Amino acid sequence: MSLDVADQIEKRTCITGIGQSEIGRRLYRNPLELTLDACIAAIKDAGLTTKDIDGISSYPGMAPTPAGFSGAHVTEVHDALRLEVGWFGSGIETSGQLGSVINACLAVGAGLANHVLCFRSVWEASAQGDKGRKAAMPGAGHAGEYRASGIMEWTLPFYAPSAAIWIAMFAQRHFHQYGTTREQLAQIALNARRNAALNPAAIYREPMSMDDYFAARIISTPFCLYDCDVPADGATAVIVSRRERATDLRKPLIRVEAVGTALRGRPSWDQFDDLSTMANRDAGAHLWTRTELKPSDVDVAEIYDGFSFLTLSWLEALGFCEVGEGGPFLEGGTRIARDGELPLNTNGGQLSGGRLHGYGFLHEACTQLWHEGGERQIPKPPQVAVAAAGGGNTCGCMLLVRE
Repeated sequence: MSLDVADQIEKRTCITGIGQSEIGRRLYRNPLELTLDACIAAIKDAGLTTKDIDGISSYPGMAPTPAGFSGAHVTEVHDALRLEVGWFGSGIETSGQLGSVINACLAVGAGLANHVLCFRSVWEASAQGDKGRKAAMPGAGHAGEYRASGIMEWTLPFYAPSAAIWIAMFAQRHFHQYGTTREQLAQIALNARRNAALNPAAIYREPMSMDDYFAARIISTPFCLYDCDVPADGATAVIVSRRERATDLRKPLIRVEAVGTALRGRPSWDQFDDLSTMANRDAGAHLWTRTELKPSDVDVAEIYDGFSFLTLSWLEALGFCEVGEGGPFLEGGTRIARDGELPLNTNGGQLSGGRLHGYGFLHEACTQLWHEGGERQIPKPPQVAVAAAGGGNTCGCMLLVRE
């Protein structure tokens, strides 16, 4: 292994603990309470105490809109747990939702902290209440209550405030350019539901057939209801630790082998140079420049499915299949099944497990690597996992190895 690859800064770090709060639809619990449940669980899982935590990181930070998108921010958790930290940070302008974890790796690798508490919490289901998803969308109020800015200046006048509409156009382009079909795309949702049936924390666990999928209402062509993630309430936390300070903790270390953060194209939802792909193209390619491992070494993939097409796009971006071949790769669903060549979204993802953003995928990757998946644990004990999150104009990914 060349010195420059062997000495990448993220390799000095590992994940030592994970935690989640109660997860559900419309829990109507205080979002800070949910956040603290997850944080305390992660600290305990690592065999640490709050006195050991000297760093804190979160996504998206103080984000009052859309409603429920941020359950707590760094300052609240910092104060509630009475932490004494050498480094902290948060924000929405980063490499997807996993950018906050990657930032923690950089801080630990640079010596600013030894154990960083990273968290992400949402309460979108409760924020929507019984008014449906549009209640939490920009522009949902009466005229004059919302002043559009940024991309919304151009989308809101056409009643297109939702990423479901924007990403559907990426999918349509992929369908047109490569012959991808809805039957192929459906395999992502069907696989998620099969896995969710084995996850007691999943939102939707009832069986779903191809007929059920096609019977669902169209949201934005080619997406039907089951191509869209499920708003939920819940929080997830992970501990990023310095490797030499974690060798005597209670679990085998999960080394951060590589991260992917690059963005070569324009940081735009609709002005990217190739509208059959998006920012994950660059983040995925970047990941493999920082390791000697290859896509064929990955035992389990936990890949963002805010909408089903994002997962297909990530499969191509991460090199599990060639660009344009995501549809045939998914055909029949056998490759991505728990006993297939690339087990995918083993907890049900966001399509059936619940929308916990990128942290949910990282949590599940660690769960599988620690062989703690219970009924949903994949048959082959995994050693290498990839977690990827984001779509559109911000994306990031992490390659993890169990030591």
